[in-house]
Amino acid sequence: MKALVLEEKGKLSLRDFDIPGTLGPRDVRIKTHTVGICGSDVHYYTHGKIGHFVVNAPMVLGHEASGTVIGVGAEVTHLKAGDRVCMEPGIPDPTSRASKLGIYNVDPAVTFWATPPIHGCLTPEVIHPAAFTYKLPDSVSFAEGAMVEPFAIGMQAALRARIQPGDVAVVTGAGPIGMMVALAALAGGCARVVVADLAQPKLDIIGAYDGIECVNIRNRPLVEAVAEVTDGWGADIVFECSGAAPAILGLPALARPGGAIVLVGMPVDPVPVDIVGLQAKELRIETVFRYANVYDRAIALIASGKVDLKPLISATLPFEDSIAAFDRAVEARETDVKLQIVMPE
Repeated sequence: MKALVLEEKGKLSLRDFDIPGTLGPRDVRIKTHTVGICGSDVHYYTHGKIGHFVVNAPMVLGHEASGTVIGVGAEVTHLKAGDRVCMEPGIPDPTSRASKLGIYNVDPAVTFWATPPIHGCLTPEVIHPAAFTYKLPDSVSFAEGAMVEPFAIGMQAALRARIQPGDVAVVTGAGPIGMMVALAALAGGCARVVVADLAQPKLDIIGAYDGIECVNIRNRPLVEAVAEVTDGWGADIVFECSGAAPAILGLPALARPGGAIVLVGMPVDPVPVDIVGLQAKELRIETVFRYANVYDRAIALIASGKVDLKPLISATLPFEDSIAAFDRAVEARETDVKLQIVMPE
């Protein structure tokens, strides 16, 4: 089967590639339909690594996917051939202590699509555990199904925040994940969400949603805007989604006394933290790494119409144009939110 292969840093190819695997009794075989391009995919392409995850051999990219079941293992009962599905790309050890605690996303033994040395799903077919494969309602398209994975990060952040109805939240960073966090925060009960970034085109996209107000920090200090929205009190929750050191340093000034900071963005290098600023307000700090036990909720919100992710899909390209799609993802970061690739019929 052909696949989109990252041969090495800066070099992609579309070529025949054999991904080892057999259909086990608790697995399903899936014909891939739509795959989103994630920032991590792009980072592996441009840098060849993320932290200690290094591309040392050719690797198939892609982990945001939907498709159709074309085969089921002998013990699978909740899925059948023909079912439209999306796939949770992280596979933990079900016997691990982390899995037993319900925090399988931080299981040290987890394998995750397109994280070296594990191959991703930008290939016509994949085999995946049925337990991490979710049937899509008729009202949810393949394109939306492939958006469940990034939206799950927003769901995880919203749950970690412990949102109370009517909370005011701030999101620093209007990239795809920042937008997902903002929408999840609204769905979770926030009355208002302030989103801050430098890229006006992206602010225009997320600002079109009811309940979201945008601040271009090129033009206005964010702390000033938040003070105006909250009558000087500060935000109940601040979600940091940029990974930028200046944004992280400024977090304590944005939160109200007793509020919460949720760290979603991942800095490339260590960042200093104003400990006294956090202590002086007794701020609660939460961290997010991927997600756990949220896929079903994410799908339900999309199916209900309460969360509409379709405006975040910037373009859809055919599989044969995958390399061009990745080059566009590199070049159009200021304007595109989510690019998706559709596999051949």
